[in-house]
Amino acid sequence: MKHISIIGLPVAATTYAGAVQWILAHALRGDRAYAVEAANTHVAALARTDRAFGETMRRFDLICPDGMPLIWVLNAHLPEAEKLTDRVYGPTLMLETLRATDADPSGFKHFLLGGKQSTLDSLTREFAVQFPSASIAATHSPPFGEWPESEFDVIAEKIRSSGANLIWVGLGCPKQEHWIATNKQRLPPGVYFGIGAAFAFHAGEVRQAPALIQRYGLEWAYRVAMEPRRLFRRYFTYNSLFLYHLLRDRLFPQTPNQ
Repeated sequence: MKHISIIGLPVAATTYAGAVQWILAHALRGDRAYAVEAANTHVAALARTDRAFGETMRRFDLICPDGMPLIWVLNAHLPEAEKLTDRVYGPTLMLETLRATDADPSGFKHFLLGGKQSTLDSLTREFAVQFPSASIAATHSPPFGEWPESEFDVIAEKIRSSGANLIWVGLGCPKQEHWIATNKQRLPPGVYFGIGAAFAFHAGEVRQAPALIQRYGLEWAYRVAMEPRRLFRRYFTYNSLFLYHLLRDRLFPQTPNQ
């Protein structure tokens, strides 16, 4: 799998099929925890401008291109025969992974971590209908806000006892990424996903942008229109930073030693 640096973030030039194949293969290894992220411009810009988050993302094993701007940058570096036609959108990657384990459930169990218990209950019911052979082994709704020291042990034991090897972490960015990276060496073996708003989307609590808007890279505008107070500043800031660093790197490329 080819990886290309986009403003310092090593993004895999992969498709849904390629990502799911990688995920399932590593889930079956059972040797350690692997970290997967579906990165958009927010994640890329935050990794470039926030030292702690940049260190966190360097501990991830697979970073997929979630945003269409990342696809456009990847394609600028790929030969014609390898150019990508679609992004690897986190919520859809979740569904594609569930679909693959529904078709061949042997050896795979899912764990849902994060969000309200009512959201997790809705997800469990919905996935049981869509993917009846896929195993949702367990769920856990952690405390709101800062966690007590004992919470990690509670979560780790639940994952371990469930036998799950596909762990979906929906705590919001950057909390979910920091949690996965910080605890990676002591988490039970499996593939851990920083999955963001996928829980709310699939539980029907938040509307996703129409497919055409997503294809043209305008999902951010749709989400800002839906939640302007919460999202305007974030998207304006990090989309601007992404463009700034993209242009800066193009105009003033750094050598590996810089």
